[in-house]
Amino acid sequence: MQEIDRPAPGEELNTSGGVSTPRQAASVILLRGGGETLELLLVKRTEKARFMGGVWVFPGGGVDAHEGEGDAAHRRAAVRELVEEAGVTLPDPTGADLVKFSQWITPAEVKIRFDTHFFLARCPDGAEVVIDGEECVDSGWFTPRGALDAHVAGDILLVFPTIKHLEQFEQFATAEELIAHSAGRAVQPVEPRVVMSGETARVLLPGEPGYDDPPALAGA
Repeated sequence: MQEIDRPAPGEELNTSGGVSTPRQAASVILLRGGGETLELLLVKRTEKARFMGGVWVFPGGGVDAHEGEGDAAHRRAAVRELVEEAGVTLPDPTGADLVKFSQWITPAEVKIRFDTHFFLARCPDGAEVVIDGEECVDSGWFTPRGALDAHVAGDILLVFPTIKHLEQFEQFATAEELIAHSAGRAVQPVEPRVVMSGETARVLLPGEPGYDDPPALAGA
């Protein structure tokens, strides 16, 4: 469980009473370090963005209509977004060599929702990160603990799903170890819940106490 005193930019709670349909999206967790260490790429979204302004994220975005549907569409979108936001081109433009790591669905209580599929990818040898300067304005390679510590220190701003991914990555010593663990693993969708306790919002993950309670009880 995580308690927040206010939502991140673009994560405002939905007070209309209806539930919005999440948009299909894809994200690439670009790794480097091989069998020696584990570093991953984060990019900073511009402060001007309506959604997640100023937040450091894994490169990614919505699936475009021409990219189709299903897993293949998510993979194509992931490859495209990595090029657009970080200037890194993967060897296979279809994303067939990406390793699916997770699927996160924005809580129903949040106004803007995404159903995001996260993929692991090795950074190609010699590739240089070149941000677009418009949607993304900065980038950096971090160890999982380094990114979490930078967030706690106030040097970078992270949101809940990114934090939870980084916490999982901490158990792996190298990029190859993480990829080997994830290859072929069944991925189950994760949909957190947001419940209110006074003025504080609590974010609950499946399996945590209160997640399955009716709304009136979960927020009591």
